[in-house]
Amino acid sequence: MSDRRHPPIEPYATARLDVGDGHSLHYEVSGNPAGKPAVLLHGGPGSGSSPGTRRQFDPARYRIVQFDQRNAGRSTPWAGQSEVDLSTNTTPHLVADLERLRAHLGIERWLVHGGSWGVTLGLAYAQAHPERVTELVLGAITSGDRWLLHWITRDMGRVFPREWERFRDHLPPAERDGDLAAAYSRLLHDPDPAVRAAAAHEWCRWEDTHVSLAGGFAPDLSGADPAFQLCFARLVTHYWGNGCFLDDGQLLRNAHRLAGIPGVLVHGRLDVSGPLDVAWQLHRAWAGSQLVVLDDAGHGGGSMGDAVTAALDRFAAGG
Repeated sequence: MSDRRHPPIEPYATARLDVGDGHSLHYEVSGNPAGKPAVLLHGGPGSGSSPGTRRQFDPARYRIVQFDQRNAGRSTPWAGQSEVDLSTNTTPHLVADLERLRAHLGIERWLVHGGSWGVTLGLAYAQAHPERVTELVLGAITSGDRWLLHWITRDMGRVFPREWERFRDHLPPAERDGDLAAAYSRLLHDPDPAVRAAAAHEWCRWEDTHVSLAGGFAPDLSGADPAFQLCFARLVTHYWGNGCFLDDGQLLRNAHRLAGIPGVLVHGRLDVSGPLDVAWQLHRAWAGSQLVVLDDAGHGGGSMGDAVTAALDRFAAGG
């Protein structure tokens, strides 16, 4: 398979930004300081930014901004600590952080790129501040709607029944018929570190199970460092247990706010936990969007990286 990504680069600026509520965000800037501004939103929530993702941008033509969202990656306080307060980590907080970072860097408008959870955050940001967004390039489309969270935590049990029963049965019997994400969140904040670690591992096993039906796709959350698993699982369940801190159906209902913003939606047909109709309905409601459906990709993998890079290259060239 081809690899359209650009060569690896190192950031030319690395710093921290105080965004209030005791949060300090790690951010870095790479590429061309005079290039087209773009911000990259990581998934999870909780995965943190990574050097490889900036390879989708042409470093000669883009000024690439990456940052670790609240409590994730190298931002502090970190959700992998034994105790952490997530009460000031919500979608509106993250949207405000994006605006604070944009202003801090002296950027008037920027392209927004995100994958998975980064799609939900990118859409929320663009709908709140459309005047600050030049284009959107989004991969593995998610919406944060409650039906989709139910689909991932319950309906996927019809596709992966053995794995789902293990996922569900890790919870106390009294918690198994309710909101599974919220129930896991309670375990992930248990005073006993062994309870927290076991819950984080089981949550990550389920994440690895449901994200794709594509052959050869090899997610590795369940083999990650236990502290990272705890951080990741805490943040995902915090958001999912609270409906991603969005009104149900909000992003589709407000898609009209994206009118005039060019966008590319890239989605894998084999993404069983992120049904294609989420991307389709958004595309139908968003005038000016292009939907690219990949027959070889799930929630990532396949030719998704190539398709995203192609879209970014096109926008860098003014197309």
